[in-house]
Amino acid sequence: MRFSDAILGFAWVLMTGCSAGGGVTPSQSSGESYTGGYANAGGFATTGGASNAGTGGSSPGGGSTAASGGAQASGGDSGTSSGGTSSGGESGAGGTSTGGSPPSSDAGSVDQPTGGSDVTPAKGYLHTSGSKIVDWQGNEVRLTGLSWFGMETSNYAPHGLWTRSLASFLDQIEQLGYNSLRIPFSTQMFDAGSTPNGIDQNSNADLIGLSPLEILDKVVAGARARGLKVILDRHRPDSGSQSPLWYTAQYSEARWIDDWKMLATHYLGDPTVVGFDLHNEPHDTASWGDGNPQTDFRAAAERAGNAVLAVNPQLLIIVEGVQTIGTSSSWWGGNLQGARTAPVNLSVKNRLVYSIHDYPPSVYDQPWFQDASYPSNLPAFWDQMWGYLVDSNTAPVWIGEFGTKLQTDADKKWLAALASYIQEKKLSFAYWCWNPNSGDTGGILQDDWTTVNQNKQDVLQPLLAPKIP
Repeated sequence: MRFSDAILGFAWVLMTGCSAGGGVTPSQSSGESYTGGYANAGGFATTGGASNAGTGGSSPGGGSTAASGGAQASGGDSGTSSGGTSSGGESGAGGTSTGGSPPSSDAGSVDQPTGGSDVTPAKGYLHTSGSKIVDWQGNEVRLTGLSWFGMETSNYAPHGLWTRSLASFLDQIEQLGYNSLRIPFSTQMFDAGSTPNGIDQNSNADLIGLSPLEILDKVVAGARARGLKVILDRHRPDSGSQSPLWYTAQYSEARWIDDWKMLATHYLGDPTVVGFDLHNEPHDTASWGDGNPQTDFRAAAERAGNAVLAVNPQLLIIVEGVQTIGTSSSWWGGNLQGARTAPVNLSVKNRLVYSIHDYPPSVYDQPWFQDASYPSNLPAFWDQMWGYLVDSNTAPVWIGEFGTKLQTDADKKWLAALASYIQEKKLSFAYWCWNPNSGDTGGILQDDWTTVNQNKQDVLQPLLAPKIP
């Protein structure tokens, strides 16, 4: 999920209330109500919400640094809670261009990751072989899943549990043919006093009174029972907004790494959890390979990834791109051009997976959408930004987010082009998103939290891979 330079991120106000009997009662607030138990109060907000201007962040060591400038996320993740049920929908996806030109068409050479020890793959876990993800026996597999957000918000639980049971959601995901889940979370989720809410006590009685980590355990256990793999995504430091860098004044780099080490220990030996998406959508001041300890995400990813692998060397370490390399910009987290000459080097071989996010014109009207050859120009653009890593057999690229409301002709062309690109290159992905309450993209589910958006599912269905043993 990303925000733009301009105004992106429509703020959904979820106005659900729990009745005394434990059921869910939808409430209305000057906007259109929905049968699924939430309302869009007053339409889309285009100002307010979370500001991600990148100011006042702390240095990795805990001091302060002025990371000023960059994009403001007007109207990002905001929302109010009515009846203690739900707060804040997510704004879909994003990133913006700063006006730079795409790179030249000259592919050039690609530096390969170096170093790292050989660790024998353990049963059920995944590793890499060149640009492929393979199972513990070396068979090529693809992660083809969904993001289900909510745990990163002040609900500290997957959204929609105010309408249906966790089990019923997971059953539906399995029945639709997805083989994996990306679960966003926030660092704040692990703070004392972060109390899950927005959960219907009738349909989810077993979740009432649990901590956020215990609810995550329930999600993982449910995925395990259905043969689904799980990728954990550190989506944001606090529950209110994303951050350009992996640390803020409130949450240091040390805390970020400690949380990942805790999760690696917590799920040690459980191959349901196969990968860690280290930080969602680095952008603005985030750099790649320049050696600046305050901004170099490539170096930070190596520090965090190696700390995780010291606990569990079987996990995939998923590293997103940044927004800008030189004068060339892409979506937040969508620019991996820096990996061409500055690859991520980890302490264990064959555990690195790169990741990008990509979105359509309706989310933000990027310069490449204005090209006269659109959408025919998209494959070459993707090749330059990140596809070269696959073509050169350097490392897998997992499309960690892509999504659309699929309401405009331009969006339909974008999704058709990306679906074709995924098929051609046999890529793994997590579609954004399962939830209907993403302001930019909507979800696979419609507003009743039950009915499938069949137009989206029809595009994704041919891309889905079998379950991973």
